[in-house]
Amino acid sequence: MTVTGTQLLLAAGTLVVPDTAPGPGWLLVSGEHIAQVGTGQPPRQPDLELPSSVVVPGFVDTHVHGGGGTSFSTTQAGEAESAVRFHLEHGTTSMVASLVSAPLEQLARQVQVLAGLVESGILAGIHLEGPWLSPQFKGAHDPGCLLRPEPAAVTRLLEAGRGSVRMVTLAPELDPDLANLRRITESGAVVAIGHTAADFDTTRRAIDAGATVATHLFNAMPPLHHREPGAALALLQDPRVAVELIVDGVHLHPRVAAWAMRTAAGGSTLVTDATSAAGKPDGHYQLGGLDVEVRDGIATLAGSDVIAGSTLTMHQALLRAVGEGVPLADVVRSSSAIPAAKLGLGDVGRLEPGLLANLVVLDADLALGGVMLRGSWVTPPART
Repeated sequence: MTVTGTQLLLAAGTLVVPDTAPGPGWLLVSGEHIAQVGTGQPPRQPDLELPSSVVVPGFVDTHVHGGGGTSFSTTQAGEAESAVRFHLEHGTTSMVASLVSAPLEQLARQVQVLAGLVESGILAGIHLEGPWLSPQFKGAHDPGCLLRPEPAAVTRLLEAGRGSVRMVTLAPELDPDLANLRRITESGAVVAIGHTAADFDTTRRAIDAGATVATHLFNAMPPLHHREPGAALALLQDPRVAVELIVDGVHLHPRVAAWAMRTAAGGSTLVTDATSAAGKPDGHYQLGGLDVEVRDGIATLAGSDVIAGSTLTMHQALLRAVGEGVPLADVVRSSSAIPAAKLGLGDVGRLEPGLLANLVVLDADLALGGVMLRGSWVTPPART
């Protein structure tokens, strides 16, 4: 591979860029950033030619609890870094670490540790999936750790994050005047509605107050009903809201997931909700302090049928969505541009000049072929 100084000119058989149909294209990487992008023939002989490959932006996962045997619910930075490395090798170049409900001071310590990884650029942010969740729709959260939102607790966790908390999941019915929701959005974090028993009107009020994401749509909320549409319809219909979808064939029927991707007025974001079991064999694991059993790749709370996260990677989610007939360009937006935009990650998510050179190389069958992070190959692609 010939590189001129710190530059690399890459040409691909298919390049997926915003507002353009996927097709032949090229991009120039200079240092950590993309310097130029174009369609058709490159301006000179490329340093790397990939005529049979598809090049897409690095995946952006905004809801992930761990992977490769380690979890983000830890006070050991090395454990969290190990989970980042696992997902990076599978194409996720930007990751928002999700924390499950825990005792408040324990959660604050975890946030403080992860904030250091955000400040060093290893993580893109922190997602608090709890403790302000409905006991009725707690999912795989310890019911003894769930709280009603109160100003002191909200401030405690936000301050522990030192500006690194990017998203907070909140059941809006627990915050009747929505003052805590507004406090979170005023801090610069996004409020996601999830693990909620809220009805349609309560959900609409929360959206009007500033909520802009749906935490794993359809999961941990009442089902869509023709007389009581609940949170799901309000979240799907509002153009201000992006809906998270876990496309693993377990959390959602594949046809429902594809329908939601086509239907959501504010767009969809593919997320993994992956736990430490991702990439590991079936067996026993933990999510927070709860025991999890994985059988045939499906994670449930031990001794129950309650789904406890997933064993998914973002690359697998992309394959499943494309397999259900969702156009590749739409799937790529849901795995990169939309989540980056919703969480204010302005330097990632698209193949555009000035943005970080985070990209994934796929072969003609969309198998993973290479991963680049900030202009350096994590996994170099074969010449195809």
